[in-house]
Amino acid sequence: MEEICLSNEVRTLVLVGRSGNGKSATGNSILGRKAFTSRAGSSTVTRISELQKNIIKDGTMVNVINTPGLFDGSDSGRKEMMKCIDLGSEGIHAFVVVFSVRTRFSEEEQTTLRILQTLLGPKIVEYMIVVFTGGDELEDNEETLDDYLGQECPQPLQDILVQCDNRKVLFDNKTKDEMKQQRQVEQLLSLVNVVISQNHGQPYTNEIFVKSQYLAHVAKSSGLGGNALSYFPIHTVASITESTSEKEIYHILREFYSSNRHANEFGLKSTKMKDGGDSTMNHHENSYDVLELFFALYIASLL
Repeated sequence: MEEICLSNEVRTLVLVGRSGNGKSATGNSILGRKAFTSRAGSSTVTRISELQKNIIKDGTMVNVINTPGLFDGSDSGRKEMMKCIDLGSEGIHAFVVVFSVRTRFSEEEQTTLRILQTLLGPKIVEYMIVVFTGGDELEDNEETLDDYLGQECPQPLQDILVQCDNRKVLFDNKTKDEMKQQRQVEQLLSLVNVVISQNHGQPYTNEIFVKSQYLAHVAKSSGLGGNALSYFPIHTVASITESTSEKEIYHILREFYSSNRHANEFGLKSTKMKDGGDSTMNHHENSYDVLELFFALYIASLL
């Protein structure tokens, strides 16, 4: 008998991380069934990005996109990320970065955030959740996740947790305890809901990716630096459409540049706008004209 979805909610997650950290097993735990091939060890099982789905007990449809390791020595990382975005055609609600408490945090893993930001833009941290696998090992040692992280937690790992607002959860992918299985999935989906709320209900889409890449390029070439885009709220970038008028985009920029914090970041000087309002929409010290970003936003809205 076909299962009927009792909820209109859909959650789409992408699993990323080093091979051997338990991405496939985590995907199976989330879905409540053996959807992905998984085996112990550090060898790569997942060769291409794959989408599996299931309706979980509360009626939510969960789509899980499993990816090959980002550090497998291939140059196909960008291609696989683009495939993930295509697989999650209606939008990705969270990128789940999978680490393991069984292995030492490695130099390879230190590049996780950098690779994701390079491929998907600096705003990707707003969609990130960290899952630590190996919960059974910590339980055997009578340790909590906080105990584990408190034992000389490497600075790069601390930085990752800070940048994703400490959104983390511990998974035991070996447990047969159904209550425990359900509880850890509920904890993860609760964090997904936090991400959705903080992003004003806007999932990460191919449209956002294209706009972000274009705006990042313009910001960098204009002298603001590649990190300029990170100060634009993702829902602001996503809100610009073909029907957004130049006047509306102008007000988006005016609101954005009204913050002295952003002005200091970019080296902009506070001035008076023609309409008398306070603004920092003037010129960058490197001859940057805000109109360039204005038109970049407008052009991006047409992509």
